[in-house]
Amino acid sequence: MHIPDGYLGPETVAAGWAACTPAWYWASRRARDTLSEPKAVPMLAASAAFSFLIMMLNVPVLGGTTAHAVGAVLIAVIAGPEIAILAVSAALVIQALLFADGGVLALGVNCFNMAVVMPLVGYAVYRFVAGSSPLLSKRRLVAAGLAAYAGMIAAAAMAGLELGLQPALHSVNGVAQYAPYGLKVSLTAMLASHLLIAGPVEAAFTVGVFAFLVRTSPELLKASAGERLRARWLWAVVGVLVLAVPLGLIATGTAWGEWSAGQMKEKLGYVPSGLAQFGGWWKGLLPGYALPGGSGGLLAVAAYVLSALLGVAALGGAAWLIVRLARRRRPSG
Repeated sequence: MHIPDGYLGPETVAAGWAACTPAWYWASRRARDTLSEPKAVPMLAASAAFSFLIMMLNVPVLGGTTAHAVGAVLIAVIAGPEIAILAVSAALVIQALLFADGGVLALGVNCFNMAVVMPLVGYAVYRFVAGSSPLLSKRRLVAAGLAAYAGMIAAAAMAGLELGLQPALHSVNGVAQYAPYGLKVSLTAMLASHLLIAGPVEAAFTVGVFAFLVRTSPELLKASAGERLRARWLWAVVGVLVLAVPLGLIATGTAWGEWSAGQMKEKLGYVPSGLAQFGGWWKGLLPGYALPGGSGGLLAVAAYVLSALLGVAALGGAAWLIVRLARRRRPSG
């Protein structure tokens, strides 16, 4: 779901930024009290790192492509949807800037899909299904799983819609200038893979981590903001994910709708002009989580783990900056 630059026309790119900006503003205002707590930086950093790392664990899906979980709904359930918006947005920014995973110009659209739509839809489903059930009840686990699945499908549907509209908006003499596949193909491809594989993976992962955290650190999900900021077990999950990230290299292939210009030429026989102009203009520090000129084997594994550690460190700095800005803007008294 990391739409690269060159796949979306200027109207769609602008709409993504326009939709995300008020969501970021709302989340930052809503999260002021939480971010004023002494342990706000570790909690936000751990949440962002969790999402960043889980997105590195690619799984094979239909058509020889890959997909990944996001973790946005789990963060929303644990810390609130406003924290999920901020944390997942921070993860997506670091991915785009450091690793060229998702476009920089398309960052507004990607954040809207995965950091806004996904946690808000998922959290709404969670609250509806969970109701007033006890924290340790099976109903809560069912609610978390259904919420994660619903949030993932909503985000995938948005990505399919945005990509599928491009041929209708930007074609010259029947030749697509940006994403080349219409709504029927784009929505089918995105929804099929996420309904059948990525969605269940997201749900299973969410239920597993949720059950673990509820039993080991139930204070994470209590009403008091001070209690919800004790993130020691969430950091334990982050540590496990750092060790597990090389598993993301097992799934080969490119995610649907994230092909390079060369791959697009092989598929279509030409490169859409928008992709030729904007695709790959930003290289990042470690593009594709790999060393420049690197090859496979142990070198690829080392580069992937290095990328994970670098991303976690960068997100720690981003969390510190977000919390500092939120505290500065928080009214006294």
